[in-house]
Amino acid sequence: MAKLIGLCTLGKDADVRYRDDGQAVANLDLVFDYGKKGDDGLRPSQWIRASLWGKRAEALAEYLTKGTQISVVLDDPHIKTDTSKDGREFVNLVARVNDIELVRRPKTEDSDRPARQPERQAERQPERQASVRQPQRASRADDFDDDIPF
Repeated sequence: MAKLIGLCTLGKDADVRYRDDGQAVANLDLVFDYGKKGDDGLRPSQWIRASLWGKRAEALAEYLTKGTQISVVLDDPHIKTDTSKDGREFVNLVARVNDIELVRRPKTEDSDRPARQPERQAERQPERQASVRQPQRASRADDFDDDIPF
């Protein structure tokens, strides 16, 4: 099986859908730059339509926003021919995401906050108490938070 490994940028926000069996699929439009810069100062790019499946698709979707730079390992990259609504044929390079790592978030107007705030973050913040508590150190790997999405 062929693999494609590289650093790319998301061309738009992840689009999460659910199959009839309830399994989540996040569709990603990945932009890979290659080659030398042209006279316009830009490098040529290759778009790849990729899919991320299962719980990782659900957990990472809120972080996979347009402009985010990621490192990916793609399985089975291949060309798929489709027909548009007006009857024209077109081709897409498609693949399945095997591994993914967030590298850099896009810059936002307000750089002090993330591009998209996780919805559950407010629920996890404990109410501040008047008393001061001493910080506790994690003694075992089991003590760490399992809700980290990557």
